[in-house]
Amino acid sequence: MSSVSFNRKKAKLKQLLGIRARLALLALILVTPLMLERARSLEDTRSRQVELASAEFANLAKHSADAQQEVISSVETLLKSAAYIRASAGGVGRSCDLLRASVPANLPWIRSLSIVGKDGRIQCSTLNILVGIDLSDRAYFKKAQETGDFVFSDFLFAKSNNQPIVVAAYPVSAIAAGEDALIVATVNPDWMSKIMSNLGGRPGISAVLVDSTGTVLAAPADQASMIGRPLDTIPLLSAIADAAVGSDQAEGSRSFVAADGSKRTVDIVRIAGTDSRLIVSIDEARVSTAINRDIRTAYFQLGFVSLFVLLGALIAAEKLIIAPIEMMAATAKRFGQGDWSARAPRGRLPAEFVPLARALNAMAAQLGQRERELVASNDRLTVMASIDMLSGLANRRGFQSRLEFEWMKAQQYDCELSLLMIDVDHFKLYNDTYGHPEGDACLARLGEALSEIAAETMGFAGRYGGEEFCLLLPNTASDRAVEIGEAVRTAVQGLAMPHCTSSYETVTVSVGVAATRPSDGLQPGDLIEAADAALYAAKHRGRNTVVEHGFVRATDAGGDVAMAS
Repeated sequence: MSSVSFNRKKAKLKQLLGIRARLALLALILVTPLMLERARSLEDTRSRQVELASAEFANLAKHSADAQQEVISSVETLLKSAAYIRASAGGVGRSCDLLRASVPANLPWIRSLSIVGKDGRIQCSTLNILVGIDLSDRAYFKKAQETGDFVFSDFLFAKSNNQPIVVAAYPVSAIAAGEDALIVATVNPDWMSKIMSNLGGRPGISAVLVDSTGTVLAAPADQASMIGRPLDTIPLLSAIADAAVGSDQAEGSRSFVAADGSKRTVDIVRIAGTDSRLIVSIDEARVSTAINRDIRTAYFQLGFVSLFVLLGALIAAEKLIIAPIEMMAATAKRFGQGDWSARAPRGRLPAEFVPLARALNAMAAQLGQRERELVASNDRLTVMASIDMLSGLANRRGFQSRLEFEWMKAQQYDCELSLLMIDVDHFKLYNDTYGHPEGDACLARLGEALSEIAAETMGFAGRYGGEEFCLLLPNTASDRAVEIGEAVRTAVQGLAMPHCTSSYETVTVSVGVAATRPSDGLQPGDLIEAADAALYAAKHRGRNTVVEHGFVRATDAGGDVAMAS
């Protein structure tokens, strides 16, 4: 009696301390929401710091872009003045003298000023070494001629000394129509870098000025090694190379993850009147170093508390949750391996798992029964899928499968393979005269006759489709195949099935014979095509006849296929 009472109390205790109650108790133990709230507050603070830093550097980038624009505008103004001099001075010599005298000393970023003829050769320059150099292949020269307007080039190497330069060009025709000369100014990229000095020397900040192709034109002094390099080869900026160069917006910003794994914010400002862009990238982690340290501490505390709680929960859950699940998973695995006799032991499971175990056991019983029924059904369907129910022979699918098998076998043992394609003569007229039921009966009798011949000749007969049959003859030469074809024709005619619309007064067949020795250069379909061609020839010879594929076609692999004669 005491044993029964104890078992009842044990069952009630299992229900009381079920999975739901245990999980609820575990949730009460967890004190991490307070820690998470603290971490969230610190994350918000970090986001605000990053936003303020981004706004500050975006403003600096805008000022730097404006300064770059002022340099470019001063160059454009100087080129327009030089163009006016060239247009009004008359000869090249006079223009050169005035040009040298007019170059202002307060524009140190201009290395040289030159007049370039229509053919692209420098006619005169403030640097004599440049005279005669051909610029006709430069993209900026062609663009200035085409557009008739101010052009600012991409990053280049000077032809005279192979030094990095940027070139501005302005056509004289913009001042005086009919003039074909261009004024060209060589701009020193170093001065463009000096203008960006306010963006250098700060940890976590990368700043570059790039041309339309993404090549770096200028950078602060502490980042000068990037000048002349494509943007996609710079690890900290390669991720936004395509977006920066391909954007048509005057200004923009975005966040991305750099190659070193750092999360960065980038501001892109386009230099007005050019295809150049100023790019300023900020490492968010470097900007918010102090707050990141506090966040790491908060997360460490959160992890310690969570680990302490979860260790206790896992020890309890190992026996209360994990062990029952593993037990049922092992049972399900046995089901998956086909062991339908496996059953989940309900006596050792918590009360909440008992209905699931009961349902799993019932499912296993039903699946076992259905598996047996399915295997039997599949066996029947496999047979039905390959048999033509009217003639009792293999259908086209079954014949194709057997042909591929015999083909590989003949190729392996280097023996011949023959095929007979058999077609009932004037079968449509037979159907129209006697009706489809009689047509079906005719095909059934032909199937019986062909089945007997296949058994005698160790062949494989099938209904290829409609009134067309086939007989596959393994290890059979063409002469023997023709004999068997004649036997088929004679046997069908010997059935003496009436056919009043045929000239022979009985049902007859035409037979096409093809034989080959399979090789790598041939396919099973080639044998079918050859037999079909022979059948076609038999039809054209008046039907009720056997035609062999007489012409031999050689293949690269040495095999052959008989062609219709």
